[in-house]
This record gives sequence, structure tokens and C-alpha cells, in this order.
Amino acid sequence: MKNRREFLQKSALGLAGVLTAPTWLQGAPALIKSLGKPNSRIKGVQIGCITYSFRSMADQSAEATLQYVLDSGISSIELMGDPAESFAGMPTPTFNRSRVFQLGGKQRRGEALSEDEKKELTDLQAQSADYTKTVAAWRAGADMKKFEQFGKMYKDAGVSIYAFKPNAFGANNSDLEVAYGMRAAKALGASHVTLEHPSNDAQTMRLGKIGEKEQMAVGYHGHEQETFTFWDTALEQSSKNGLNLDAGHYIAAGHTDLIPLIEKHHARILSMHTKDRKTPTNGKANVAWGTGDTPIVEMLQLMRKKKYEFPATIELEYQIPQGSDAVKEVQKCLEYARKALG
Repeated sequence: MKNRREFLQKSALGLAGVLTAPTWLQGAPALIKSLGKPNSRIKGVQIGCITYSFRSMADQSAEATLQYVLDSGISSIELMGDPAESFAGMPTPTFNRSRVFQLGGKQRRGEALSEDEKKELTDLQAQSADYTKTVAAWRAGADMKKFEQFGKMYKDAGVSIYAFKPNAFGANNSDLEVAYGMRAAKALGASHVTLEHPSNDAQTMRLGKIGEKEQMAVGYHGHEQETFTFWDTALEQSSKNGLNLDAGHYIAAGHTDLIPLIEKHHARILSMHTKDRKTPTNGKANVAWGTGDTPIVEMLQLMRKKKYEFPATIELEYQIPQGSDAVKEVQKCLEYARKALG
């Protein structure tokens, strides 16, 4: 009882001290809680990053990915599927997936495969098909608590997850897998999922309707096939369909109406990939920020002026200079954004 009385007395004194302290000191608990955490929201504009930007780093685990994000100074991300799904226990492939992409790409380009390469590709494709079935079965019973734990780990470190991009939204994925991906996104704390635009009206209709059921928005990403009307059908199909606009690819496609596009669709843009690319006349290259033709400064300043809430997502795709790494380059992109919004 004595200890309890002492505790209550000290608590009361402490509370009284905080209530009579200067205004800045009353906010100290919040300041202490955020101490050492990143903050990439600049002048009201959320600068984010897709974790694909760190694909060149050796360790792709959940913990390592978080550290890359923190070291970059980023406080909000679009999360690729692998770190979260691996954390949640998804079976790992027993075959070389990169070799599948390598040989498959060679075949698609019309390059001749040797007999050994043909046999290797056939065998790898069979293994890949079996693995796809294994993953689908795992997803059917995946524990959402693991995704909640993942989201909490990131949130506690000062990083929010606004989008999730697992490989679960293709035409060959079942409705159950699509729903799984959306539920996992919700468990992570994301507001939307992202995927490459399927260029298939039936698929965007399907995903939009499942999104309505699961209360999860769907952002469609585009490459150089993006046009001013690229997303119109998907937007008409469902209120849950939106844009995962890629500003750099839009410029590389030769368009000059990026700012009007952003102004037109700002309410339906869920997130915007931000990179610097050159126009077709200048070679289309992915280059360091500030050396290409994407109007990054104008875009960010428009977002600040109009108070647009969607994040500008750093996507590192230019060649990393010798002696640098992905974290250092994302830091440079963030600093460029900071100066643009200064």
C-alpha cells in the first residue's frame, strides 16, 4: 500500500508538472517518441520509396529492407511482396528464378537457344509451375497476424506502408489469391495495392470489384504504354481502381502533358512513381535526378501548392555509380526533393 501511495503521489506531481510546464515541454513525450525516426514528409508532400529500389542490396529480408529505408531517411513506402511474404512464411523457391527470366527473355526476344538451354528452360518452367501451385496453397491459409507483426515492426521504427505489391493480382491468380493480397495489404496498414496494368479490361473490372468487397484500392502502374487516357476504362469500372502513375515512363513515352494529367486525375492517383527519364529525342535513358526531362520540381511544387495527398514514390532505376549503392542514391533523390520543395 505504501508503494502504491508513493507511486500515485509521484504520478500526480509528474502530471501537474507537465500541465504547468511551458508548451514546448508539454509536447516532450511526442518528441521523445519520434526521436531518431525518419521524416520524409516535406512541406506537406509525402516523399516515399518503393522497396524495389533496394533490389541490388545483398540482404532482402524484412529487417534488412527496413534498415535500408531508415538509412535512406524515408518514412513511408510502397512495399514489394517478397520481404513481407518471406517474413510471413511463404515457401522459398528451390529453383533459380533469375535463370527462368534470363532464358525466357532470350526466347521472347527471338534469340536462339541451344539444345541444352531449351531443356533447361523447359525443366525450370515445370518447377516454376509447381512452385506457383505451392504458393497458391500457402496463400489460401496464410496467417494475417504475421503481416500485422511486419507492419508494426516498420511502424514502430517510424516507417508507414502505403502500398503493397505482391505477385498475386495476375489473370492466372485465383480470386482467393487476389483477396489474400488485399487482406495482407490491409494488415500491413496499406491504403492500396499496386500492379502492372494488365491491358485487359476484364481483369481491371475483376480486381476493382474484389477491391470493393475487400475495401482496398488498386493502383495500376504503367510503363511507356501510358497515355492521357490509359487509365480511363479502369477508373470507370470501379471506384476502387486508381492510378499508380509513373511520371518518368510517361515522359520517356514522348508525352508533354504530364502536369495536366496529374491535375485531371489527382483525386484518383493513389501513388506516383517518381524518376528522371529523358524524352525519346534525348534517348529515353533513366538518369540521376535533375539530369533528365521529367519535370520533378514542377510536379512536387504542384503537389505542395494543391495539397495533393498521394505520395511521390522514389523508384531508383538509373545505373548506380561506382562506389555508391542504392541507399546512397535514394538519399540523393530525397535531398533533391527536399531542395525542390524548400
